[in-house]
Amino acid sequence: MKKLIAAGACAFALSATAATAGNMAEPVMEPEVIVEDTATSDGGILVPLLAIILIGAAIAGAD
Repeated sequence: MKKLIAAGACAFALSATAATAGNMAEPVMEPEVIVEDTATSDGGILVPLLAIILIGAAIAGAD
């Protein structure tokens, strides 16, 4: 009878130690998402300005 009680106590002790939450590994953090705005404020004037310069050069070269 003593062996049965000792075996039951041993099984209870082993099952209690195995029921732990979590582990010893370092937590994995997700990287922060950074969105960069690629539009520039001078992009709207740059293309027409270059077009005017190229048209002017073409007209000057045709004479």
